[in-house]
Amino acid sequence: MIDLHTHSDESDGSWSPPHLVEEACRLGLEALAITDHDTLAGYDQASGPARERGLDLVCGIELSTVFTRIQKPPVKHVHLLGYFLHSRPTAAFRSWLEAIHAGRRERNRRLAERLQSLGLDVKAEEAEALGRTVAGRPHFARVLVQKGFVASIQDAFDRFLNDTAKAFVPRRVPPFCEAAGQILAAGGMPVLAHPLRLVGEHRGRLEALIRGMMAQGLRGIEVFHSDHTPADAEQLLGLTDVYGLAISGGTDFHGESKPGVELGSLAIPREVLERLRESSVRGAER
Repeated sequence: MIDLHTHSDESDGSWSPPHLVEEACRLGLEALAITDHDTLAGYDQASGPARERGLDLVCGIELSTVFTRIQKPPVKHVHLLGYFLHSRPTAAFRSWLEAIHAGRRERNRRLAERLQSLGLDVKAEEAEALGRTVAGRPHFARVLVQKGFVASIQDAFDRFLNDTAKAFVPRRVPPFCEAAGQILAAGGMPVLAHPLRLVGEHRGRLEALIRGMMAQGLRGIEVFHSDHTPADAEQLLGLTDVYGLAISGGTDFHGESKPGVELGSLAIPREVLERLRESSVRGAER
């Protein structure tokens, strides 16, 4: 069994990368992908322990993007998984990530100033101590809870941090085409994460979105996910057949940060990873 979608405490998970490796081995997983948000730090820290334990560790990342379309509103919060299945990402890709991190740090500074202007004693450094490389709104929410300014994480977002809340500060999010292009140029495979979140109850819109994303570099979709029912997976498998897309899957494990989602709990067979690697080779040969 494998799990190709997990997060460490280098982004918004609660487990350290070595602990993720340890638990994956204890559970008998054959392969694990660490797909932290906008950073490779978790994978970098886990690679040594995984090698020592004989675990097949897949280098991955989850990028926040916005999908832009001609004469249509942009689709925000599109999460793109990048899998580097045969070699590590290039120095150019890591440099591109650093520019994203710099933008995030600047947004965090402005967000802290906005919260302070509302009478909330919150510093960017406090959030960054929790979020490490990629501190963001979830980490500010945790600080607000810890200091007693809000009752819960959801309360923090509702009152201060959501896109329409009074402390919201935007940051530059790369267009989908840019992120997919960077993954492809670095030798990786771009895979759409939890695709059904993009359409909610409007399932009929998904196929057109996927076609548009394929034109911008999409090569696969996450069929198996903790959000997906068996019927959802069947629908998504049908789309992979129609459009020749690669199949991926994972729990989207975050540890204590996402209760109820257990590492390796989807029983995804090793064959999914092997086919993903084969698809990556075929894509590179085109």
